[in-house]
Amino acid sequence: MIDVDAIIDVAHGLARGEFPHHFGRPEREFRESPVWQRVRALGTRLWLDTGDVEAAESLWCSEFEALTTNNTLLNKEIQKGLYDDLIAQATKALREAAPDIESRELIQEIAFVLNARHGLKLVERFDAHVSVELHTDLGDDVNRSVAYGKRFFDICPERFYVKVPLTPAGLLAARKLGQFGIPVNLTLGFSARQNYLAALIAQPRFLNVFMGRLGAFVVDNALGDGCNVGEKVTLATQRQLNVLRQEGRTRSLLIGASMRGESQVAALAGLDVFTMPLKVASQYADDPAEEIASQLQSDPPVELDERGEAVVPALWEVPEAFTESVEGLLKVELDTLTPEAIQSHLKETGWGDLFPAWSEQDLATMRGDGKIPVFSRWRKRLVSGEIGLDALMNASAFMSFATDQKALDDRISSLT
Repeated sequence: MIDVDAIIDVAHGLARGEFPHHFGRPEREFRESPVWQRVRALGTRLWLDTGDVEAAESLWCSEFEALTTNNTLLNKEIQKGLYDDLIAQATKALREAAPDIESRELIQEIAFVLNARHGLKLVERFDAHVSVELHTDLGDDVNRSVAYGKRFFDICPERFYVKVPLTPAGLLAARKLGQFGIPVNLTLGFSARQNYLAALIAQPRFLNVFMGRLGAFVVDNALGDGCNVGEKVTLATQRQLNVLRQEGRTRSLLIGASMRGESQVAALAGLDVFTMPLKVASQYADDPAEEIASQLQSDPPVELDERGEAVVPALWEVPEAFTESVEGLLKVELDTLTPEAIQSHLKETGWGDLFPAWSEQDLATMRGDGKIPVFSRWRKRLVSGEIGLDALMNASAFMSFATDQKALDDRISSLT
């Protein structure tokens, strides 16, 4: 019988290594930036979206407070070979602790070690909060998501946020982790209604709109010029969350994620959080807006063709009938809910398009499409209301992360 406690002890020891950090005292002093101070003054918290320590250091200033990584960004660092020695060390130690450990479990444990170790490396350099992400194999498993989420938090409760995907299981895992006082970054949000539901059911510390991918979907599929699509969704979501917070119904903050251009900094000023790729942060720092003011009441125009008009506006709409469906779900004892119960309730109340049942063929098509779905493959089902565009974007993004997770896992496998 495998000694689970021994595996956890070894994995946590490997992850922490000789981590010597003194919280509140960064490794070195970072400069202040008047450019970013003006953005912060509008209430927007500033994060960098990268796992590249050296590149982040070139931009970091005292106004930044966190970094976020994901399966894709971590894979880029692992593929550099930076952690090959640690992989070998972890393989040896884990097999000694649990000789009968199965290969898949071994790979997942080593991936956990790598994710935590790299997160600690970012904490050490910047004294920042860091979002660390669950393995994609856990996306539909509430109990294992909670178990690994708690383990991540135990590694560095002072600075780690735990990233959980916005799936039915992820909603419930995020809720349970929050009850343990663990701050969750609920990722892969693409619409106002997804985040409305998540804010009330899961109550995570942070929610997301992956705005850049929404604009890319419209452009890549020639449904319009793509301008303001992500911004409109993000601002609509922020306003919904502001109302819920004012009513005392949630504490969730919104992250503007997948930012694609420096103009979005001014266009979304006042948002709760920006997580900026290095390119966006660098370009804005070099050429900031002459004047910047809160845009939370802005509702930018979006140009769409007839095909786009049939499916895209649902991303920023939260119909009254949908809020009534959510209220019905809230009347259930939430801690007894299952992922299937969430899907069934939404389907029975007319919102089954939010978490549809994806077939193996659907998932294979998503893997083939990559991050941005090919509209023509999904048009009939989108227009009929069988599936929502937010649901499709969410599932496609998850499959894209799973592809990068597999590349990371394959590197581990090649060295074990």
